Amino acid sequence: MTTRRQMLAAATAAPTLAGGRARAQGQAPIRLGVLGDFSGPYRHLSGPTNVACVRQAVQDSGLTERGIAVEVVQADHLQRADLGVAITREWFDRGGVDAVLEVNNSSIALALNGLVREKDKVHLNTGAASTELTGPSCSPNTIHWTYDTYMAARSSGVATIRAGGDSFFFITADMAFGHQMERDLSRFIEEGRGRVAGRVRYPFPGTSDFSAFLLQAQASRAKVVAFLNAGADLINCVKQANEFGIARRGQKLLGIISFINDIHTLGLPTAQGFLLTECFYWDMNDRTRAFTRRVLPRTPDNYPNQCQAGAYSAALHYLKAVEQIGAARAKASGREVVELMKRMPTDDDVFGPGSIRADGRKLHPVHLFEVKTPAESRGPWDYFKLVQTSSPEEAWRPLAEGGCPLVAGR
Repeated sequence: MTTRRQMLAAATAAPTLAGGRARAQGQAPIRLGVLGDFSGPYRHLSGPTNVACVRQAVQDSGLTERGIAVEVVQADHLQRADLGVAITREWFDRGGVDAVLEVNNSSIALALNGLVREKDKVHLNTGAASTELTGPSCSPNTIHWTYDTYMAARSSGVATIRAGGDSFFFITADMAFGHQMERDLSRFIEEGRGRVAGRVRYPFPGTSDFSAFLLQAQASRAKVVAFLNAGADLINCVKQANEFGIARRGQKLLGIISFINDIHTLGLPTAQGFLLTECFYWDMNDRTRAFTRRVLPRTPDNYPNQCQAGAYSAALHYLKAVEQIGAARAKASGREVVELMKRMPTDDDVFGPGSIRADGRKLHPVHLFEVKTPAESRGPWDYFKLVQTSSPEEAWRPLAEGGCPLVAGR
């Protein structure tokens, strides 16, 4: 059971970013709450770098110079839905928080949706993958920003087939997430005229030796070995596949949910040739490089991944809407801010131009990358080369297929 002391210990206020002029006018500041993993297995994929990116969005928005105070607070949900909800309720009831970002855990994200709607606040989900957020559980107060399981499966499967990998072997975590990814990926492979050569599910959690599963993948002669897992399991799979020499024998390795930070952990000698999908890469173009140069002083040891860049993008667009309607109205109704955000086209240095659908799905292109060899890399974090880009129309679940009550009758 979560005590109030534990909850307050988990929620740590970040340094304030506020304008003196707004304070002098007595205007309550806009507060952004970053709810993520600050101490657990996904710390490098979530917490501190997300805060750095949100702070950068506040700075780039220029609102403090124009008299609107903005503050950022942060909290560690410890991967627990009860704690995540308790922290967020405290933020709303006593902390003056107006929008919650990140929430890199689907069960927590779904648990928060009702609370955010009840309190008429804003949920900018940049870290959870569940398509429920734009499906039956969609909300007029929520925007699902960066990625989801449908996008990850479709973009990875279709783009890989286009690149020549038309047969797949799945190594899947035996859990709801893994099963859903299997169903989605199988569908898109078959639609792309590829085939699933075999599959195996491993006990989750608790598996660290993947050798038996990798031998089955090797024996299948599939062109692509797809890992339907994430985090430490993914890293262990790739390490052990490298020990078996699977990639050297001509089979491609594909991570459905993987990030540049995982590649940094693995190192190029181990990860070279690995395929993965991300919506953002720091060295993609002049705009992504400019953003990365601005934010790196805040997070020099961890380059932003797609979710962390998504936190920047979501916070910046939210603050543009706040500027349009004014801080007082924004604090009074999160739903009004979300409605305005949907009407406004999106554009920022991490994703470029985009839009937000009626179901709350943020749309932008999606990229399949291949990890470079050590010889191809020009320096630290120079890890990816582009294989394929999927347009927003290709990458995301069609509006009519989601079952979102907000779009009924459209």
